[in-house]
Amino acid sequence: MSKQKYSAIVFDLGNVLIPFDYSKTIKRINNVEPGLGDKFYEFYKNNYNIHRNFERGKISEEDFITTMLASVDNKISAETFCDYYSDIFSLNDNVISLLPVLKKNYKLFLLSNTDSIHKKHKWEKYDFLKHFDEIILSFEVGSVKPEEKIYRAVERVSGFPSETHFYIDDIQEYVNAAKKIGWDAVRFESHQKLIADLKERNILK
Repeated sequence: MSKQKYSAIVFDLGNVLIPFDYSKTIKRINNVEPGLGDKFYEFYKNNYNIHRNFERGKISEEDFITTMLASVDNKISAETFCDYYSDIFSLNDNVISLLPVLKKNYKLFLLSNTDSIHKKHKWEKYDFLKHFDEIILSFEVGSVKPEEKIYRAVERVSGFPSETHFYIDDIQEYVNAAKKIGWDAVRFESHQKLIADLKERNILK
């Protein structure tokens, strides 16, 4: 019997396991005052480096919240902001259902560009996280995809050689970065396409 090629299956979180959509956040802030949610989202998009540095752990949660509250003229509380800001996720049940199946033969790892607010106000409560052997988060390791450091953080906890990692992400740039360090990786487009990619590699029979 030939030895299996892969040891670690690494999943991105957002838009793979949990699709997200900021329109709900915008709507809820617009309900506070017409146009206020649109104003917030415009600021958020135009100053994405602030969010990126928050994901990188370079900006504190307190400073991030203060900056974002200023963008809505301090018309909501910090607690309300965290609630609205995190109310963006849904579950991709088709993909989630693959986790216990893959878990039988592989170590599973979660690799995400995320921040402390989204984690504690929303997704850390999801039951599917129990299937992962380790969870590697940008704000905890001080690096974001596509930087090499965050992928190496996965290898440190997996203990496996680079070429035995198979990675799934919805952003091509992050897929390419994984391939650059020797991982096999695919862009997530749909559940059906992912099934085909896994079967092609004999990860799923």
